[in-house]
Amino acid sequence: MFRCYRRHGPRLQFTMFYTFLYIKRFGFDVPVILRSSDETESVLPAPEKRMVQVTNPFALEMGSSGVASVTEGVSLLPCCLEPCVLSCYWGCGVHALQGALQTHQQGPSKLATPHLFQEALHFQYHHCQSFHISGEDREEHYTKMPADLGITDFGLLPRERYPVVAVLTLAESEARDTYNIVASVTVVHVPDDKYSLSARILFQYLLTAQGNMYELKPLFMSAESMGLSEATDPDRSTEAPPETQRREPRKEEKMPAMEDEEDWSEEGKGKECVVCQNAPVNRVLLPCRHACVCDGCVHRFQHCPICRAFVLESFALFQRPHMEEE
Repeated sequence: MFRCYRRHGPRLQFTMFYTFLYIKRFGFDVPVILRSSDETESVLPAPEKRMVQVTNPFALEMGSSGVASVTEGVSLLPCCLEPCVLSCYWGCGVHALQGALQTHQQGPSKLATPHLFQEALHFQYHHCQSFHISGEDREEHYTKMPADLGITDFGLLPRERYPVVAVLTLAESEARDTYNIVASVTVVHVPDDKYSLSARILFQYLLTAQGNMYELKPLFMSAESMGLSEATDPDRSTEAPPETQRREPRKEEKMPAMEDEEDWSEEGKGKECVVCQNAPVNRVLLPCRHACVCDGCVHRFQHCPICRAFVLESFALFQRPHMEEE
């Protein structure tokens, strides 16, 4: 007869001892599941992000003119809801731009005017050209670096300067008090002899009055509903939209995904969840921004089923019926 003399938990020690004897006698054919002490019983759901409707007064696209180079210039098409100022900085320093954006996020001075933006860049650019854009203006504006500067290229990769940084700011102080978004920053690639990649928009940022910065990046649907090229190529988010798909700036938009809820409510119908293949798509995962799952499946995993990125937050494409009733 075996006894346990431990002061803490004698009954537990006694049971474990006889369990060991049972397994020792009848062998180790019993399947055993080993668990790590760090594992949890259930997957923690990603928190739902609260979306806020804002108005984006800015839109900027590449012009339809086929001529685009460092020596010949490039045409841009701004579409603004209010009178704006388009500032084109040729040869803007990469570190200077990143420093200016950090200044907007950290410092008390917001980059809401062309003068503040120039100061934040510390004038680290080759040439600046400005255009005054009215609310009714839908014309292309041609910008070019002066030939007397003698600059024909920006060197080999990796480069220290962006070819063109186009900044849209509101021209009137009353409008800056009305809109939450105060500036739009667009980095444009222009080809030269050293780097012949076609002219395109590399990336765009929206700056808010609260000192926040959001990157304009399209939402992606599943490959079966939107096509393989749209769903599997994240680099397409940095390219300029096709010239035949020009659009006006939307009155009501959402941050940070910048997609209209009514448009998504129509497009979301008929899109099946890539997980259950039954319910319609109604969730956008952050930060990857893939729209591919329904409300029921969003809490079942922590990684995006499209790109396997870790899911930090999610938001709804359109409101559910029970939420509307409440």
